[in-house]
Amino acid sequence: MLQTAIDFEKYEQLQDEACTQRIIAAKKTLGKRAVILAHHYQRADVYRHADLTGDSLKLSFLAAQTDADYLVFCGVHFMAEVADMLSSPEQIAILPDMAAGCSMADMANLANVERAWRELAEVLDPDEAITPVTYINSSADLKAFCGEHGGIVCTSSNAGKVLQWSFKQREKVLFFPDQHLGRWSGHQSGISLEQMPVWNFDEPMGGLTREQIKNAKILLWKGHCSVHQMFQPHHIIRFRNQYPDGIVISHPECSFEVCKASDYVGSTEYIIKTIAAAESGTRWLVGTELNLVSRITEEFKSQGKIIQFMSPMVCMCSTMARIDPQHLAWTLENLVSGNVVNQIKVPETEARLARIALDRMLKIS
Repeated sequence: MLQTAIDFEKYEQLQDEACTQRIIAAKKTLGKRAVILAHHYQRADVYRHADLTGDSLKLSFLAAQTDADYLVFCGVHFMAEVADMLSSPEQIAILPDMAAGCSMADMANLANVERAWRELAEVLDPDEAITPVTYINSSADLKAFCGEHGGIVCTSSNAGKVLQWSFKQREKVLFFPDQHLGRWSGHQSGISLEQMPVWNFDEPMGGLTREQIKNAKILLWKGHCSVHQMFQPHHIIRFRNQYPDGIVISHPECSFEVCKASDYVGSTEYIIKTIAAAESGTRWLVGTELNLVSRITEEFKSQGKIIQFMSPMVCMCSTMARIDPQHLAWTLENLVSGNVVNQIKVPETEARLARIALDRMLKIS
């Protein structure tokens, strides 16, 4: 018989070390029934307990392959939604803190995207001319929108491949919610900046003229990552002046100017692998989230690699950081007691359409 769920209030004042011991004990009790997935941006005191780690694309694959009863996602809301949609119906996806969201994902909602689609219909037939592409950093209903309208999902690892696929379907792309990933990926595909205008969802017709819409190859949604927008070209200039032999690597969620000034641009998995493969003694300036940079700084220190965070200001994913040892301990001990807390369950109609867009992505990745 199920017990009453344990109240989180009992965990709020627990010291981190006490939580760590309780997490370890709960994991041992649950065994293979529960798997903890953590994104690279997750805080260190939670990341240490993960069974599986990676960026959004890797975690998408892992979520689809694991056979655990419980998928405890130490990431943000949209990641747990993906885990739910790609796992079997018997598996349960859990987000330890429901407040762990994504400010970028919140910049595009279904109402605004549907309005954009209607407005575009005043200029052309969007279902004939435009492939909708949503970054995985988006809600399930936007993935469902893409599934319904012949579109697809992308990650920072495969955005270039996804654009190639998209242009084989239709002549234009509506890319949301991150304009920077869309712009850099389009640039890498040989598309000019003039052919990638920004769609401002706060203005009628996105703030664009009919001629701009007709001439566009990619319509970029006016969205961004609050972490990666903190990095600036002058951070790179200062580094290069100090260390002429230094190497700059950035995430494609950074601005076009930062990406263009970098030596390498790629996903979190790409950043890790590139630095890992580099010669010992190299010095790196890294433009991505602080928790990841701090982790690889320690990891590669023994190889004589010097890794430096790009911004003088602290830039971390504050919403992901809401998942702390207290919430993780609370989640796992409830599972030990037979209680599921914070289950993420995408409605089946929505999930079915979203899986179409996700499956298209997984097939070409």
